[in-house]
Amino acid sequence: MSAPAPSPLAIVDAEPLERQGEVLTDAALAFLAELHHRFTPRRDELLARRAERRAEIARTSTLDFLPETAHIRDDPDWRVAPAPPALEDRRVEITGPTDRKMTINALNSGAKVWLADFEDASAPTWANVIGGQLNLIDAYERRIDFTSPEGKSYALRPDDVLATVVTRPRGWHLDERHLRTADGRPVPGALVDFGLYFFHNARRLLAQGKGPYFYLPKTESHLEARLWNDVFVFAQDHLSLPQGTIRATVLIETITAAYEMDEILYELRDHASGLNAGRWDYLFSIVKNFRDGGPGFVLPDRNAVTMTAPFMRAYTELLVRTCHKRGAHAIGGMAAFIPSRRDPEVNAVAFDKVKADKDREAHDGFDGSWVAHPDLVPVARASFDAVLGDRPHQKDRLREDVRVTAAELIDVASLDAKPTHQGLRNAVQVGTRYIEAWLRGLGAVAIFNLMEDAATAEISRSQIWQWVNAGVVFENGEKATADLVRKVAAEELAAIREEVGEDAFAAGKWSQAHDLLLRVALDADYTEFLTLPAYELLG
Repeated sequence: MSAPAPSPLAIVDAEPLERQGEVLTDAALAFLAELHHRFTPRRDELLARRAERRAEIARTSTLDFLPETAHIRDDPDWRVAPAPPALEDRRVEITGPTDRKMTINALNSGAKVWLADFEDASAPTWANVIGGQLNLIDAYERRIDFTSPEGKSYALRPDDVLATVVTRPRGWHLDERHLRTADGRPVPGALVDFGLYFFHNARRLLAQGKGPYFYLPKTESHLEARLWNDVFVFAQDHLSLPQGTIRATVLIETITAAYEMDEILYELRDHASGLNAGRWDYLFSIVKNFRDGGPGFVLPDRNAVTMTAPFMRAYTELLVRTCHKRGAHAIGGMAAFIPSRRDPEVNAVAFDKVKADKDREAHDGFDGSWVAHPDLVPVARASFDAVLGDRPHQKDRLREDVRVTAAELIDVASLDAKPTHQGLRNAVQVGTRYIEAWLRGLGAVAIFNLMEDAATAEISRSQIWQWVNAGVVFENGEKATADLVRKVAAEELAAIREEVGEDAFAAGKWSQAHDLLLRVALDADYTEFLTLPAYELLG
């Protein structure tokens, strides 16, 4: 007997959008329904496995490389598939949401790659989810333009200078509440973002000499990478496309994934193109997994944990070695600075810091890196040009000098820096300001001259939670308590009210943001992802 047909999908609790019918065609919805039918049960099992693994970390306060996959790590012969021409040179990648202006600016930026983000840089409103898909389709059809309220016009440059698009769908943990099966089950946001983009654009991209390329976020194990690989195999068969048409770069932004880099590349090897080293989500993952591991796992202020910290060096150097051993690209972290049009001195200092960071990555063996603003593209490019010259990458640098132990990846205790009272205040400031913008539908937000996304809010509220629960005493003698956090949060909310004015404060989501930050920072039970309760408040 054949399996029952998957349930048709319904659009629920969403005001119809102009042109949404171009994205949510009957054929596209049938494809999403099939993806949901085949793969959501495994997604659910893997989310349950995350909880089991977290419970084991809570019991042991340690992690190690997996003994059952040692044969994959020890086999010197396997490689990922060769990079397609459009992903051969990735020396500068720009990141950002898929709104219309950003789409044009990112494609025009001079970067080799644009990470078109449906994840941390995008609040998943229905308008953002569907509008982002439309903007990408319009860009590929060269019918996209934008005029700002001030009258400034934006249009695409010639095709041969546009960035290659690598799309980032949402993580496995997030659902899309506006697309549901007949029995009311929501479709995972990851399958919605992947499925709509792949269904509408795969053939368009192949006709342009490129392909459907993806960044995979929040991956926690090689089994989650295996699930993605199976999704890719099915999707390519469904559209009668050659296997290997899809290419994926995995963000190693969870501490558990750092112990499975070889295995993740192996599972995706016909579709893998690289790994990326993040920062805020990686630190967030360490706090989340080792939150009850004792004082040895208490992180200092987030800005004090640079990529030169010993445990961060271990992580990034292992990533470069692993990637190059397997023929994959190693992509470095984010330069989040937003240049000021009014303060050249601030710019000069920040540009020097960005240059130093990108110089370090290039000399360490990375093949490219991220920036958040077009003005940083030439800065990062110069760092990689100096090392790469005319070569597209440096995969020949195998970094066989690197030896990283399991203990070195979680040696947080080696840090000299300690949490500070100003660090607490900054976490409250940034967390409140980011969440408020997110609740208004903005996922990429300029705060204090830095482009912040959801990862910033996650590490900010996680550090508050950790410091309170660890009973940290700051340098001024004050102890991190729930009452102190509430006091600082009230002061910062009052300062914001004065800064923006009564009308703007009333029109914003400031009180909701304040309340949600305190909830996820102070609740006894740690919330796995801030975006889960935030999504319930999103219009």
